[in-house]
Amino acid sequence: MTNTQRFAKQLRKAQTNAEILLWYQLRNKQLQGLKFYRQRPFHPYIADFYCPELKLIIEIDGETHWSEKEQAYDAERNRWFLSQGFTVLRFTNLEIYHNMNAVLEKIVYAIPLTKQMP
Repeated sequence: MTNTQRFAKQLRKAQTNAEILLWYQLRNKQLQGLKFYRQRPFHPYIADFYCPELKLIIEIDGETHWSEKEQAYDAERNRWFLSQGFTVLRFTNLEIYHNMNAVLEKIVYAIPLTKQMP
């Protein structure tokens, strides 16, 4: 097991409240029948949530992501994920806490029409 895999396992055990709330909506193929994974390692990074069918990564940004240093790091991660063919959606903790329906709508909107279920 790599260090990235070990760290991902630790993150799954120590989810933030926002991650727990979103996971409750994504787990067990509840959203459009799509399979999502939590804290999925992609060396050298770890995605908060990942849907392999769509190559979709969902990131949840808490207060630690507001500093210039963290924003630069997040931009670097986004560039890397995009270079690997992933789509990246980012949400703040506040969006998760206060407007879950809008978050879920944005995720569904990112699903290509050919993959959306009736």
